[in-house]
Amino acid sequence: MKQHQPFFVHEQRILVMALMAGSPAIVTCMIILWWLGDYTPKVQWTLSVLIVGVWLGFCFGLRERVASPLRTLANLLEAMREGDYSIRARGVKSDDAMGEVMQQVNAMSATLRAQRLGALEATTLLRKVMEEINVAVFAFDGDRKLRLVNRAAERLLNEPVERLLGAGAESLGLEKYLEGEMQQTVQHHFPGGTARWGISRSTFREGGLPHQLLVVTDLTRPLREEELKAWQRLVRVLGHELNNSLAPIKSIAGSLENLLARQPRADDWEEDMRRGLAVIASRSEALSRFMGAYARLAKLPPPTLAPVAVGELLRRVVGLETRIPPVLAAGPELTVQVDADQLEQLLINVIRNAADASLETGGAVRVGWNRQDGLLTVWVRDEGPGLPNTANLFVPFFTTKPSGSGIGLVLSRQIAEAHGGQLTLQNAVDGPGCEALLTLPLA
Repeated sequence: MKQHQPFFVHEQRILVMALMAGSPAIVTCMIILWWLGDYTPKVQWTLSVLIVGVWLGFCFGLRERVASPLRTLANLLEAMREGDYSIRARGVKSDDAMGEVMQQVNAMSATLRAQRLGALEATTLLRKVMEEINVAVFAFDGDRKLRLVNRAAERLLNEPVERLLGAGAESLGLEKYLEGEMQQTVQHHFPGGTARWGISRSTFREGGLPHQLLVVTDLTRPLREEELKAWQRLVRVLGHELNNSLAPIKSIAGSLENLLARQPRADDWEEDMRRGLAVIASRSEALSRFMGAYARLAKLPPPTLAPVAVGELLRRVVGLETRIPPVLAAGPELTVQVDADQLEQLLINVIRNAADASLETGGAVRVGWNRQDGLLTVWVRDEGPGLPNTANLFVPFFTTKPSGSGIGLVLSRQIAEAHGGQLTLQNAVDGPGCEALLTLPLA
């Protein structure tokens, strides 16, 4: 390590101060020795040389004692400034001030060494991740020269990194993406392929200078996968609603066929026929309207509100469940502004779930309604085994039925919320089974 001029000046000051501190005693000794005392010349010279020698020796020793730790400290700091954290001060004692300073410098050097090692490991990991990810990454400096590129970007531009680094954004065909919106989705042809790309731009600083980071992602495969999933969900939803509505229609049609085959026929068979056919026609027409709107919009259509008598609607829906005919508890005659088709679909789903649960235990299904605090409450109670877990009831495509699709309750809740209401499902408090509660505003 080189000698530092400030320490040299400091050493001279220490020497001068040491000389000045001892000079009064030395002058006094010389006066006594040469002028006041009666000594032979030999004694005078011997003592004078001895006194001055000891005085100068201690002064220079003091200077070295002060300057040596400072030189060691300077060397340690210079080594740290140059990135060498392996040098340590030796013979450090903790019982003096300079020793404590050296201990702290050693500790700081160890900390900086650990931090630099962590930074190097993190940088290595980042570079490894950038090389392995299937996303093209470009970094441009203020002059729009390429300064960083990963392996995916090499494949995208079909050029090795040696040719890409230092190239301008214009020559790479990326200049237009360094301006405008920060997030873009474009159809573009790169040397590595043509696809639909998601381009994201951000800024960062390196060495105090602004840089731009460009991330190019191939969206073709994810878009196709999401499109396929969307179609699968749509088909599952439509299939679920078709099955829920066609099952009672099929059951009623079978009952009518048995009625026609019965000999002799009952006196009121024509009335039963008309009633069954009317239910089939009404439900088929409502289902056709519902499915048509759903297919056109690929989502739940907004409700078309109209006055609907609650009791009449519930009696009609309850009649559709023939496996376990629900027991309908009469309530107050109320009229609400709802979409009759959607609300009927909701109630069919809920009552069908209740019947499925009660079939497992041979229990019954009860349906009723009442009015409370300006709200219409429709309840459906089953006597099934109950719900082991209510957290996932309204998660799309989650089902506990072997042949279920996990759509009915989700769609039913959407219908309820579209009407400004709420649908909840919970285990019964006073008995077996669970209870579904539909609340709708009356106004």
